[in-house]
Amino acid sequence: QVQLVESGGGLVQAGGSLRLSCTDSGRTFSSYVMGWFRQAPGKEREFVTSISRNGGTTYYADSVKGRFTISRDNAKNTLYLQMNSLKPEDTAVYYCAAGPYRYYSGSYVYTKSTEYAYWGQGTQVTVSS
Repeated sequence: QVQLVESGGGLVQAGGSLRLSCTDSGRTFSSYVMGWFRQAPGKEREFVTSISRNGGTTYYADSVKGRFTISRDNAKNTLYLQMNSLKPEDTAVYYCAAGPYRYYSGSYVYTKSTEYAYWGQGTQVTVSS
């Protein structure tokens, strides 16, 4: 079974950086499309970014494009989110998610929460002004 644990959240000033990690304690990490979502207070969960199973394809929400970078290390069963130039509006609980593949190609990314079957517990990111 896939078990995802996020880490690396915290408090940072606007303009600062954080790197989030998501580790899968299971044994099939490379079989999943991975993604990051976030949920701010009073708002619905929103898509942030996704990376394909082979790591070769990425996709970003417009709100984070150019500032965030998603990556994965399949040998370490770990997903990363490098967040630079953080803004107060980035404040949210960040969740990593794993989606079972639906195509034999390893190049696809998922942008909808319904495409992901497994979720981590979330890690809080707070950006102060």
